[in-house]
Order: sequence, then C-alpha cells, then structure tokens
Amino acid sequence: MVSLYSTGLELGNLLVGSDLLNHSWDAISKLQKDTLLLDQNPSLPFSVKYQVYEYPPAKGFIIAFVCSPHSAVNHLQEEDFRELAPSDSITSFDFLCTKSNSSVSLHKAAFTLFASLENELSLLKQQFTSHQPLIVTGHCLGGSVASLFTLWLLDSLPRYGVQRLLCITFGSSLLGNNGFQKAISERSAWSSYFLHVVSDKDPIPGFLISDHNASAATLTTPTCYMPFGTYLFCSESGFSCFEEPQSILELLMIMSSRCAESQNPNNCSQVIDYGHILEHLRSKAICRGILELPDSIGNPLQAGTYLLLEAAGVGKLQQENVDMSYLAINIAKRTEVQAKHRQNVFDPSKKLSTLKKSMSYLEWYMKNSLEEAGYYDKYKLRRSRSRDEIESTEQLIKHHRTLKLFWKRMVAEVENMPWKEGRSLRKRWLYAGTNYRRMVEPLDIAEYYGRGKKDYISHGRSEHYKLLEEWLTDENFHAYQRTQASSLTVDSCFWAYVEEAVISCEVLKDRQSSAQDQESARENLIKFEQYVMDMINNFLVSPEIFLPQSSFMRWWKEYCRLVGNSYISTLINFMKDEFRRYV
Repeated sequence: MVSLYSTGLELGNLLVGSDLLNHSWDAISKLQKDTLLLDQNPSLPFSVKYQVYEYPPAKGFIIAFVCSPHSAVNHLQEEDFRELAPSDSITSFDFLCTKSNSSVSLHKAAFTLFASLENELSLLKQQFTSHQPLIVTGHCLGGSVASLFTLWLLDSLPRYGVQRLLCITFGSSLLGNNGFQKAISERSAWSSYFLHVVSDKDPIPGFLISDHNASAATLTTPTCYMPFGTYLFCSESGFSCFEEPQSILELLMIMSSRCAESQNPNNCSQVIDYGHILEHLRSKAICRGILELPDSIGNPLQAGTYLLLEAAGVGKLQQENVDMSYLAINIAKRTEVQAKHRQNVFDPSKKLSTLKKSMSYLEWYMKNSLEEAGYYDKYKLRRSRSRDEIESTEQLIKHHRTLKLFWKRMVAEVENMPWKEGRSLRKRWLYAGTNYRRMVEPLDIAEYYGRGKKDYISHGRSEHYKLLEEWLTDENFHAYQRTQASSLTVDSCFWAYVEEAVISCEVLKDRQSSAQDQESARENLIKFEQYVMDMINNFLVSPEIFLPQSSFMRWWKEYCRLVGNSYISTLINFMKDEFRRYV
C-alpha cells in the first residue's frame, strides 16, 4: 500500500507548487473587488456573481464564483440558512439520485444561489467544449455554487471529455448530506475533480457541522452534512491532503471548535486571505522528518498520518485536549478500509477471459447434448455413467456457477449506478447478458423442477434474470422479424412453461383433483398452446425442443392422449404435418 503520508504530502506539494491554485485565487480576487461594494449596501439581496477569465498558459478558461464574504459569514450563522433541501426540491440535480440512493440533499442556501443563476449558467454550459481546459473556482458560498456548476458539467459532458475539468474551492462550506457524498463517490472518478482548500483558521467550512452536532467536540457524533472530494488543509506548519470523508469531517470539526469555543465573537466573522496563505506555502520548505513519535503509533501508515496531521496544523491543538495519536490511528484504519474498497471495485472487463471460457464450455455441452434429449433435459436428468460424464457434469456445474455469480453482481452494480452511466454499461453488455440468460436460465429451471417445485416464474426466478430481460425490452433489441429458427430459444423461461404444462396434464389425469382445478388446468394448456404457436410462427424456439426425448415432446405425447383424436387446434395441425420442416 502506498503510504498515506507520501501521497498526502506529495499531492499537496504538487498542487501548491503548480500555478492552478494561484490562478484560481487571482480570478476570485479580481471578482471580489466588485462584490466588496455589496458589503456597504445591506439593502441589496444576498447574491452570487460569476465571471469568465482566460487562462493563457493552457489556452483554457477559469470561471470564478463569489459572493460578499462578510455577508456570507453573517448569513451562514442564521438558522434558516443552514437547512438542507431534500431531493424532491432539487430537480436540477436529480441525476445524482439512484435506486439505492434516493435521499440526496443539498445545502438549501447554496442551491438557492445556484438556482438564481440557472438560466444564465445553462447558456454558459453550452459555450464550453470537452476539449478546453476549464477551472471552476469559488470562495465561501461561491465555492459551493462552483461545485454545483461543476456537477452540471460532469453530467452533461461525455466521459472522455471531462479530463480537463477541475473545480477548486477556497473556504467553502459543506454542500450536502451523506446521500450527496455517496452519489459523488458512486461515480468512478467524480471525486477527483474537486479540490477544497481550507485554512485551519477559517471558520466557514465548519459552520454547518456545528449546527448539526449538539457536541461538535465529540468526534463520533454523526452529522447531516458530509464532505466530498479532496481537501487541502493549510496551516502555518505546512499543508497536506486528505480524501477519506469521515477523516476530513473530524478535522473540520476540530478546527471549527476553536471558533465555537473562542471568547471573542469576532473570530467567527473574519475573512481569510487565501492569497496570503498560498504565498506563504509556496515559500515554505516541507520538512518530512519528526524528532519523536508517540509510543502508540505502531506502523508506517499511522506514522505518516500523524505527520500529515502535524502539517495540517492539528498538532498545536494537542493542548486543547485533542489526542492526535488517537486521531492518527483512527484515520489510518479508515484509509486502509478505503484502499481495500477501491481494490474490490467491480470491473467487468477483468473477467472477460473467464466468461468466454465458461460460455464456450456451455456451448460445447449444448452441441454434445443434441444426440440425447437436448440441452435442457440432459442437464435435468443428468446421470453419470462414466468418468468422462462425471467430469463433464462437474465442469458444467462449475461454469454455471461462475457465470451466475458474475452476472448477479454485474446486474446489481449497473442497477445501483446513476441512470446515465448505468444505461451506457447496459448497452455495452446487453448482447452478452442476453446470450447468458438464454443459455443459463434453462439450467436453473431444470434444477428447480428437478427438485419437485412448481411455478418457477413467480417463486423461483432470480431477480437478475428479470432485470436482464427488462434491459432487452427497454432497448427494443429484438424488434425484428426472424426468417429461420433460433439456435437458442429466445424466451429463457420457455422450459418453465413446458414444466407447468406437464403439471397441468397431471392435474387432468388425477381423478381426485377438483373441478375448479381441472378447469384451470385446461385453460392453462390452451394458453400454452397459443404461446408455443406464437413462438414457432416467429421462429423464436430452438429446433432442439422437437428432439424425441425432450420434455416438450414427452408433454406433447401425453397431451395428445388426454385431448383425444377429435381435438383440433393450430398446434395439433402443425405437429402433425409441419414440425419436421421447422427442424
């Protein structure tokens, strides 16, 4: 594992040493000169301004968002300015909601400011192409609006076109709840587009935390607001970067507690000059050493975290009853968990060779079953009479399970994705998923009825098969006329309907069954006849269903005995004269 100390300080060095932060703050400073006039006119409504600046070195642009700094601080301290806007009131960002995460809420004041500019920003969004380098930046609540505009861009630009986009905020308050943070992290790379610069002397990033925590000094107390993206913490001691949300939250809570506990109320309304902070950091050499570590620090990751906290300015809070070694150990543990989670992120492309091998084996098994009762019945009635057959059956079961485990996870991951990303992945995997369903679900049906069960459709069918079928229907993938029989039966539940028809025949033969059950069985058999003829007329069934020992043909023979020679139907006529031509 790469040391958190190494990555946190190296990323900090890279950012502070580049011109990105300085160019961003210069754009903010230019715009702030105009907004300072608003401080002198309290009768004007609280608002946010933006301006587009050229970024000559990269032939790109910077969009800066600012509001009056002093007004922002005063408004944030007002009770109604700290509320969360629920998902049903932020329709401009409904793309953040998914089936598994529908409770996305945003800071109401920030969303209101964004909404006041929504028409203008819609036009602005259309002016930028995916090939232009673009920095979106903002200070205080202007930073929150900058983040919201960046999310808009991320949703509208194609995936390949967001490589040159970055959002940098300075002293920005938290923007959303746990659901919002989760929505950002669910997108594979969205968190990496956000950098939040925070001074250890800036009270604004912690205002919303203290409002939703009765005891801000208690690090385990939950909060309605959660951070997202990368945080660059700055102090007189240096700077360091953190990405793990709970760790960032704890640091913000510690820093905000200074202002909350201060006897001087003016400390909570000061405006931080990030330009001065950036100059100080660029001229400051970072010392990677430390003379002594506490005995409780037990491994390199914990030691690195301890040094990161020292660089972020947390070290000097030890006199304020903050146990930095305890904090370092907890952050290190969460970082390890986060790293393991990233390693376990589902990547379907890594399984392609395994999937091809498993599908190839099933295709081989299917071809070799044609000399017997067919694919479905050979599996259902499998009897191992030799060592080769035993090995063949074991291999089939192994590949069956491999495919099923993959596709269950695949469908679950796609269904939990944002709609746009999920649909893109569905399209790419639709053909493979359809082939899998048509080849593997009959094996599940064989196992189900082989155990003496009934009504597979209602009680036995896996949810992932249903969703794969919905994907196909949504894309209208099979809306064309076939002119020859399919090698795979198109309806993957065909054999379940055959088994239910067999059960209905058993009901008719049973003299103890009630008149109502017998009538229901007759109706079901008539419907099944119509279903089979529709499938045949549209060439949607495989010729293997007509193999002499297949379950379908055995049902057909029993059905003919039950209905007698006088019974006439379309299926009867087809089976008498035409089915051999279908084969």
